[in-house]
Amino acid sequence: MKKKKLFNKIDKVILKNNLENESFKRITASFYKYISIAQPEKFRDSLFLSFDEMLIFGRIYVSKEGINAQVSIPQQSWDLFLLQISEIKELKSIEIKKALNDGRSFYKLTIKVRKELVAYGLNDNEYDMSKVGKHLNSSDYNTAIKNRKTIIVDMRNYYESEVGRFDNAIIPNVETSKELLPEVKNILKGKENEKILLYCTGGIRCEKASIALNSLGFKNIVQLKGGIINYLDKNKNKGKWEGDCFVFDDRITF
Repeated sequence: MKKKKLFNKIDKVILKNNLENESFKRITASFYKYISIAQPEKFRDSLFLSFDEMLIFGRIYVSKEGINAQVSIPQQSWDLFLLQISEIKELKSIEIKKALNDGRSFYKLTIKVRKELVAYGLNDNEYDMSKVGKHLNSSDYNTAIKNRKTIIVDMRNYYESEVGRFDNAIIPNVETSKELLPEVKNILKGKENEKILLYCTGGIRCEKASIALNSLGFKNIVQLKGGIINYLDKNKNKGKWEGDCFVFDDRITF
């Protein structure tokens, strides 16, 4: 019995050419969830076979602590995609965010197993993902950032912030996620009792950072619900956002 493929090994030039010649539209979407996955390798293989059959492209990371996904779905497969996601016990009720600008975001499917979804380099005893931090919707976030005493922190790498940001946000001068959390801890030292607003692209980096900061004694850490992607979807003319949003796919920005 022939074993089904679990990786895409076709040449990149051919894949991109195939994408250009597709006769249907695609929907770009993202989702993440911090949840216990006992066998990430097995979970990864099952997900690959399911998504590959639907011609879904994208970049997905799976770990024992959850999943982080950015995907490009054939428009005609959207309902089937939602149905299959709902039938995976670990992903039930997961929030799926459609991109504002679809473009041609991915040309193949890549699913990798990682130690951490966000590579902060934390040990298991440094955070507890069951203790999820506070979230503010886009409207309440707009109200909160009007208060000049509030500290706003961009939880992305500096080159992402150069493309777009919230006014008066603190921009950590780092290039990688591993550098980010130590730098933010240093920036916020002595501000444990102040209100701190975090934001990032889709919410996953803020989620873990808020939990890690809470464990260090910070009393009022809040993150933007759904990240910049959700904020721009809810606010006409970009609201308080200045510039564009950097994304890690072939769109680059939107």
